[in-house]
Amino acid sequence: MDAQLTRHVFDTEQVPAADRFGLWLDMLASTPGLMRVRTEHADNFVARSEFLDLGPMQLVRHRYPPLDAVRTRKLIQRSDADYYVLALTLAGTGITDQEGQRGICRPGDFTFYDCARPQEISHHGVDEDQPVSSIVAFIPYESLPLSSRRLAPLFAGRMSGDEGIGALLADYLIRLTGHPEQYHAADAERLGGVGLDLVSTLLGRHLVSEDAVPTEVRRRALLAQVRSHVRQHLGDPALTPQSIADAHHVSVRSLHRLFEDEETTVAAYIRDERLERCRRDLADAALADRPIQLVAGRWGFRDKAHFSRAFRTAYGETPQAYRARHLEAARIVNTAASAVNSGRTY
Repeated sequence: MDAQLTRHVFDTEQVPAADRFGLWLDMLASTPGLMRVRTEHADNFVARSEFLDLGPMQLVRHRYPPLDAVRTRKLIQRSDADYYVLALTLAGTGITDQEGQRGICRPGDFTFYDCARPQEISHHGVDEDQPVSSIVAFIPYESLPLSSRRLAPLFAGRMSGDEGIGALLADYLIRLTGHPEQYHAADAERLGGVGLDLVSTLLGRHLVSEDAVPTEVRRRALLAQVRSHVRQHLGDPALTPQSIADAHHVSVRSLHRLFEDEETTVAAYIRDERLERCRRDLADAALADRPIQLVAGRWGFRDKAHFSRAFRTAYGETPQAYRARHLEAARIVNTAASAVNSGRTY
């Protein structure tokens, strides 16, 4: 069966109290954005970091004691600096300073900064003994369709995660880092792409004016909306380029141009998304009794022969063979697990 999206957990409680802060600093040194950290809890630094690699973007969900940190030019020279950071405060109050700008973020707020520029960070709770938490996205420069010069007005600013695109992005980050086991490892790159689309849209919305939003940002924002629309209507056989264009108040020609840089077409994107949903259902043991034609129909394939041809072209085998192979693999795993459990004594 398909592997789940895996998070890598770093937990200082696995070592003696005296070693925890040093171990956390070693971990921090291996990530982009090396900083010098000060804290009142260095003698017993109970912290946990959960990493998710999404291809074009890395997410880290942190929980740690209150702290202050600074990134100097010397530290920048010693570490990988070609990254932006988008941070969502979950608990406590975060304060970020960069190049004369300051953002004060409470739970539900975002801040954004450039790892190649000096910055100061403070993250504290109402109670100095209460841990604080955040979700941090490390984004390579080349993953955003915006230059550092254009983004500079946003550095160390505060952006709300309670409404609009901000709320959508916050929900995405919280759900993904909170329950990665609900997603497939094979979808990591695609999930990262969705995240980048949301980040680009959020940043674009917070530039000085709508006129200042670069064309590429508006293109990616519209693309994110179209993709979401397609995913929500996959089961509708009437889903076509024309219906999508009508729903977004653009011409079909403009819709096709939107996908030119995506190395696919609108029709191919719809087909591939439908096939992916069918593939997941066919590999799901809980749906083993559902006829293949019903699985196909659920995701918009009304012609059985057309579905079989498309599936075989995409995955190299018929839907029947794919289902049989994956269900047999699941049966073997379950049988082995039952044998192990039956041999245990309690």
